[in-house]
Amino acid sequence: MENSLTLVIATIVIVAILLIVSVIYFLRSSKTKRIKKVLEQLEIEKNKIDSSPIVPELAKVEAILNNEKLEAMYKEWSERLQNIKDVQIPKLTDMILDTEYSLSQKSYKNTLCKLAKLEMEVYKVRTNSEFLLGEIKEITSSEERSREIITEFKVRFRELHEKFQSTKSEYGPMTEAVQKQFEVISKRFEDFETIMDNNEYTEVNEIIRIINDLLKHMAIVIEEVPSIVLLAYNVLPKRIQEVSEVYNQMVKSGYPLDYLNVEYNIDEANKKIGDIIVRTQNLNLEEGLFELKVLLDYFDSLFNDFEKEKVARANYEDSNVAFRNKLNKISSVVENIFNQLEDIKNLYNLSEEDIEVLKGLYEELKEVGSNYQILVEHTVNNTTFAYSKLLKELEGLGVSLAKIEDKLDNSLDAIGSMRDDELRARQQLDEIKIILKDSKLKMREYNLPFIPQSYYVELKEAMGAIREIVRELDKKPITISVLNTRVDTARDLVLKLYTRTKELIRIATFAETALVYSNRYRSSYEGLSNKLNLSEQLFLKGEYQKSLELTISLLNKIEPNVYEKLVFLYSNTNK
Repeated sequence: MENSLTLVIATIVIVAILLIVSVIYFLRSSKTKRIKKVLEQLEIEKNKIDSSPIVPELAKVEAILNNEKLEAMYKEWSERLQNIKDVQIPKLTDMILDTEYSLSQKSYKNTLCKLAKLEMEVYKVRTNSEFLLGEIKEITSSEERSREIITEFKVRFRELHEKFQSTKSEYGPMTEAVQKQFEVISKRFEDFETIMDNNEYTEVNEIIRIINDLLKHMAIVIEEVPSIVLLAYNVLPKRIQEVSEVYNQMVKSGYPLDYLNVEYNIDEANKKIGDIIVRTQNLNLEEGLFELKVLLDYFDSLFNDFEKEKVARANYEDSNVAFRNKLNKISSVVENIFNQLEDIKNLYNLSEEDIEVLKGLYEELKEVGSNYQILVEHTVNNTTFAYSKLLKELEGLGVSLAKIEDKLDNSLDAIGSMRDDELRARQQLDEIKIILKDSKLKMREYNLPFIPQSYYVELKEAMGAIREIVRELDKKPITISVLNTRVDTARDLVLKLYTRTKELIRIATFAETALVYSNRYRSSYEGLSNKLNLSEQLFLKGEYQKSLELTISLLNKIEPNVYEKLVFLYSNTNK
């Protein structure tokens, strides 16, 4: 029994050993086969390198040797080829044999190391061979490749020349310079043919580069020179003349425009135009068209500045009259109060605090009057300050006067005089009329395409309320409580109308800005034009809010967050 067990165990051990040996043999055999396969592939790569068509390509070069530079290149290529044939490829052969020997010795670690070095060396030799072949082919295939490129260049040249000939009248004084440049390019084509006839292939790439650069520059010339000629010789001189005429006329009319530096800028612009013309005659177009457009924009903007100054002067003159009347009325009221101050004090038992307030008003009013007098003197002898600046100064005085008026109203309320109440009512009537007038002026100024019927209703109510104040003031005696009610009602209605006017103009202007902005997308998005037409119809019907909402809704689908951009455009436009 024990002998049988021992025999079984021995059999199992022998079988296991045989299996292990078989597996090891199989793995080594498989590994050897893989390495041999790689070696075979590397030997094929070596043979491909050795049979590379460098020799026949080099022979082609030898047949066209005609200058020292090409001969030097040929010599250098021959030496590199000789090195590949006599040094690098034999080295690969030795490395292959050495690797095969290591494999035959079952030295797998050493074999893999040599195999890696062999692969790197094959890659290096193959790269050297391919690079050499590429350099040689640059010359051997130069004629065919270069002629294909030159053929394309000639097509471009003819297209540019035909465009020039068809629009020759647009080039004006620059025609001759452009024609000469075409002749220069034509001469370069002739140079190319000479190079090819003389087999000077080393010069081909340079002449091709030069022709390409010349054609690119000529394309810019053909595109920009007509516009430069039009702006420099026609549009800008006329625009400068128009600006000069308007400027001189306004100066004679008493407008102080020195702050615009118009005369200096015209001289500088003429110098710049002259410089651009000279540069263009030499076909140096760098920034020329851009600079001319900048000048055109500047002179166009001057007309806006002139118009703003005209508007500022008209507003200043109107505001000056209103301010002077208001100042005189307030001064008259304050003067009357001070003339009757003792009687008022005894009659109404005014506190010392009320008296101090009245004295403070008197001093503030004197200061405003003094500053206003200085402003008037500047206006009479005005040679420096623009009306837009004078208007701002007057508006500042108006704010100060309004504050004095508020304080005066509080003091008059404390005094509670019937006569003062009547005077205040008359003053407020004038102010209400001014506000109403401003509302009308604003509405006429912006010339909206449609004014809602509700606006006319509010206007009629405001005017009716003013007539009620006049009727109440004409009554004898005057019922102050009723008069105050009439004044409050009229003021509320007029201010409401004024607010409505500003809001209506604001929304209409914003809606117009949005419509103008949206026009850039009309032709780019299907169906957008019809929807924008609907928005325009709403705008023309006076439904400005609906028009604005519809336009922004359409734009948001194309350009998210467009509202902020429209607000920015609107703000800049209405500064």
